[in-house]
Amino acid sequence: MRINLTSVYVDDQAKALAFYTEKLGFVKKTDVPTGEYRWLTVVSPEDPQGIELVLEPAAHPASGQFKDALVRDGIPFTSFAVDDVQAEYERLGALGVSFTQPPTEMGPVTTAVLDDTCGNLIQIAAMR
Repeated sequence: MRINLTSVYVDDQAKALAFYTEKLGFVKKTDVPTGEYRWLTVVSPEDPQGIELVLEPAAHPASGQFKDALVRDGIPFTSFAVDDVQAEYERLGALGVSFTQPPTEMGPVTTAVLDDTCGNLIQIAAMR
């Protein structure tokens, strides 16, 4: 058994697609209309057959409450692995990405937390 898909709830799928591809560097893999919304996934360009991130519409009332509570408490919804947190922090900052936590050493890992502009805090992390 292995993980195939994981999701983030987004306020606007088109805005999320632009952010996750143009800023974070993911690649669109699947885009299928499903009525009002789309089955929309992105993948890492380093592993195009790997785990897909679903840009899931935050249409269910519980998803909004969940996201709001996480952001209010400063808790990232998910974490993405990077080779160098400081380099990604600088690259993304130059693209206008807003961070709520700069690169911070936490034991054996360095993390930073960014705002995905779609209602989520996302952590980037690298083992030191």
